[in-house]
Amino acid sequence: MSAEQKLKDLGLTLSATVAPMANYVRFKKVGDLVFLSGQGPRNPDGSIPAGKVGKDFTTEQAYEFARNTGLGLLAAMKEAAGSLDKVEVIKLLGMVNAVPDYGDQPKVINGCSDLFVAVLGENGRHARSAVGMGSLPGNMPVEIEAIIKVLP
Repeated sequence: MSAEQKLKDLGLTLSATVAPMANYVRFKKVGDLVFLSGQGPRNPDGSIPAGKVGKDFTTEQAYEFARNTGLGLLAAMKEAAGSLDKVEVIKLLGMVNAVPDYGDQPKVINGCSDLFVAVLGENGRHARSAVGMGSLPGNMPVEIEAIIKVLP
């Protein structure tokens, strides 16, 4: 089953790719590798939610933010590779804007990881880091970047 069909079966649609907020590109191709710039979650109106996990948002809410961010990353992957069926996720870096004593960063970033495996199957499994941050741009709760391989 194609990745596009899996998205439909999950009742999901890819978000529109968003123009970078500064002097960088959405992704950079190097051979068959693609380095995706960090993205954060978007509200339905396109705005970015703001706040700290452990204070303003629960772990469960942050999981959904990471899942939402994953949809944006999948859109960038599709743009870079031409098809999600030609994508293998290699590495994620998940950053969580959290209070200092927060320790559930991996549970938050699972929102993105779980989505990738649900949509891409084995090609969605990846190496990963999930870390806490004192702040993120725009006070967004989650930012995730990825490295993918474009398959022949």
